[in-house]
Amino acid sequence: MRLLNKDLRLHDVTLMYLTLLATLVVLLVASYQAAGQARTPLPFAVPLDPGGQLQLSWNVSFSRQEVYLELRAREPHHGLVLGMSDQGEFTNADLVVLWDDGQKSYFGDAWSDSHGMVSLDHQQDYQLLEAKHTPEGFFLLFKRPFSTCDPHDYVIEEGTVHLIYAVLERPIHSVQQLNLSLLHPGVQRVLLLQPDTPPPPLPRDVRTMEILAPSVTIPTQETTYWCHIYELPPDMPKNHIVMYEAVVTPGNEAIVHHMEVFECSPSMDTVPQYSGSCDSRMKPREINYCRHVLAAWALGAQPFYYPPDAGLPMGGAGSSRFLRLEVHYHNPHLISGRRDSSGIRLFYTPSLRRYDAGIMELGLVYTPVMAVPPRQSQFHLTGYCTAKCTQTALPAGGIYIFASQLHTHLAGRAVRTVLVRGGREVEVVQEDKHFSTHYQIIRTLRNRVNVLPGDVLVTKCTYNTEDRTKATVGGFGIMEEMCVNYVHYYPRTLLELCKSHVDLGYLQKYFNLINRFHGDDTCSCAQKSVEEQFSSLTWDSFSGEVLNSLYNTSPISMHCNQSTAELFPGEWERQELPLVTTQLKRPPYPCEMGRGSASQINTPVEVEPNRNP
Repeated sequence: MRLLNKDLRLHDVTLMYLTLLATLVVLLVASYQAAGQARTPLPFAVPLDPGGQLQLSWNVSFSRQEVYLELRAREPHHGLVLGMSDQGEFTNADLVVLWDDGQKSYFGDAWSDSHGMVSLDHQQDYQLLEAKHTPEGFFLLFKRPFSTCDPHDYVIEEGTVHLIYAVLERPIHSVQQLNLSLLHPGVQRVLLLQPDTPPPPLPRDVRTMEILAPSVTIPTQETTYWCHIYELPPDMPKNHIVMYEAVVTPGNEAIVHHMEVFECSPSMDTVPQYSGSCDSRMKPREINYCRHVLAAWALGAQPFYYPPDAGLPMGGAGSSRFLRLEVHYHNPHLISGRRDSSGIRLFYTPSLRRYDAGIMELGLVYTPVMAVPPRQSQFHLTGYCTAKCTQTALPAGGIYIFASQLHTHLAGRAVRTVLVRGGREVEVVQEDKHFSTHYQIIRTLRNRVNVLPGDVLVTKCTYNTEDRTKATVGGFGIMEEMCVNYVHYYPRTLLELCKSHVDLGYLQKYFNLINRFHGDDTCSCAQKSVEEQFSSLTWDSFSGEVLNSLYNTSPISMHCNQSTAELFPGEWERQELPLVTTQLKRPPYPCEMGRGSASQINTPVEVEPNRNP
């Protein structure tokens, strides 16, 4: 029997295909609706907007390389937009759009151009699974591969994902009518690819301690960093912190952006009580010496667990009795009179585990000799923990890194730490290609990294200074820069800092060369500070390229420091750069091997949500 006769036109064939496709989607949605009645909530969730009207929940399948997303809106109005972009821009974004034309609702994969204008994607990679109304609001469940090989789609990788969102206030007939710049989209940051390893059980004798803000009245301003000094019980013996989690005051979930707990320097006998703005000139100077990170949390982060055989020491000899809690409040709606007692709940045990966990600083020393030229779209700085240092300081079996916290200031855009053994990159410790200084949390690694004596750890940071007219030097100020990875590891060693910077003598040669090139033959560079010399340079493409070459070829000074801040014995000046002969290659995504199920038809899916009682 012939399925088609010769008079059947291409238009009819296309219409039949779309009808079959729509029927399949309806059946698929219906099946998920039936299954959804008993479906458990997705494990990860974050409020998108400060008002808590939109919430995103998700789950991850690493075996299928897919992420499942559920968007909940208390009131969807005439549609929703959820997207991903490099740094949260509304331009050149990968979008999923729900909209209505006044009669029917539609769901489709879309993208925005460099002006924010929206187009439906020819390759539909977001697959609708369920749409429903409940008393809690409207729910939309869909999925997408990590990578689609579509040039308009964002590649979902481990690290920060910048989400953009918006609500449509009026009907539209097609997504081509949308201009994201007119919708005033919001931005939220999350780690979508959360580790899929189950948390270890807590010991039976676990105790808790809450480091909380003391009923703070949240200031009526968009951004506030609040500092509070907390004192541990007197004569507290050594314990092991084995887990911590966030404690967020109900109702403030969308305002409490991130929190950190720092241990103060053990050398200080006392730290004055203080609860106020971290930027206040009235804060005691001792707070500046409370910098040793104990815990860090940001929106969307899960409870943090230590490995079963390790814990972070707290109390006892060699530790401080004083902690500093820092809470970042994000209050763009300028809500007034809201009180908050958020903070961190520590879980600790007096039954010490086999290993003390430690924290080690990798990357660049906080020094102005490492600088970023102005007007740079991308500029890289690299810090080294050399083979000589790890050979000197690490035990024979090495250490195991199980978590890390990346850190730059405002110009940072990407951070990568990689393990090098015998000149070959063998494993990425942590990488974030879309890093934001506004989203810094301690990230549990999916796989622990064993660092052996003689290994090299290379930390590379990428910066953007297109909005700056002067060089950005390294330092502690927010407009200065850092490049750091605080790695959490066990067993704890005396090595607390393994960082580098370019040799100062070679940098002086750079200043002499650039000044002569620009006609300043009477340069008195040696009488000026490094900051003054960078500030007085004439910056052009030549100055920037030569500085980049200097950093990539010149000898370095190593800071291979013990916990006492003293260098390990040895010669650490003018060390040759570690040689990296082979770089890691990323495994191919399924779509790169010809596997994928995306629809090639540029057609949205009609949405008919069910209603749950």
